[in-house]
Amino acid sequence: MKKIIKHSQALFFVLSIVLLLAGCGTGQPASSTSSTTQNEASSQDTSKKAETVDLTISAAASLTDALQEIQTLYESSHQGIKLNFNFGGSGALEKQIEQGAPSDLFLSASKKNMKSLVDQQLIESNQQKTWLTNELVAVIPADGTASITSVKDLTKSEVKKVAIGIPESVPAGKYAQEALTNVKLWDVLQDKLVQAKDVRQVLQYVETGNADVGFVYKTDALTSQKAKIAFEVDPKTYSTAEYPIGIIKASKHIQEAESFYEYLQSQESLNIMAKYGFTIPK
Repeated sequence: MKKIIKHSQALFFVLSIVLLLAGCGTGQPASSTSSTTQNEASSQDTSKKAETVDLTISAAASLTDALQEIQTLYESSHQGIKLNFNFGGSGALEKQIEQGAPSDLFLSASKKNMKSLVDQQLIESNQQKTWLTNELVAVIPADGTASITSVKDLTKSEVKKVAIGIPESVPAGKYAQEALTNVKLWDVLQDKLVQAKDVRQVLQYVETGNADVGFVYKTDALTSQKAKIAFEVDPKTYSTAEYPIGIIKASKHIQEAESFYEYLQSQESLNIMAKYGFTIPK
């Protein structure tokens, strides 16, 4: 009987030790599991960040509104891609690319600027094409009282300042220069001309009353509530406003750049551009 009791006591003691160790162990793995979960989550976050590709797109300022809508749409369906737009005058953007500024695609408002980069072999000739066309118009403040219905009205004494983009770096400014030269008004209006760094600044000058008239693209005019179209510039007086797009040869994300390049030519993308007033070449 004593042996049975001693045996039971010993068994109870062993079980107590086992349960005690098990009890101590339950807290330990919980902490370890929590730490492991946190490490895994941290690792996943780092992985997600590492997988995200930032594409830099150098784009003509006149494309701003339409591309911002495309950005929202594209990023929502391509979660590993972040589009970073560098908007400005096409000539200035061309110079930045020539000087080695990081860029994956160039969306120009002028064939001249694209051709220059192709000639320098910074863009392959088979990785660029004409994407859109646009029209040149003259805008005045929405609450303006001046009677301006044609280019000849720019000579009126009530018109003090006429804004255009810098012809050497802003395609819309170059087109305006061509148009005014062809109707023999370029030299006549020299004292009235105010030059801007890009077409959006021209629009801003008119919206704020710092210019009585401004030459912008039709698409820019359609985005403004503070400016209105005074007249459309005769398309026979200036070169066709073509928008070529191309992939930068030095891009570090060629595959992703090619994917976005193709998307810009998709019907979904072209429908958005048409909504903003751009014309799709046939």
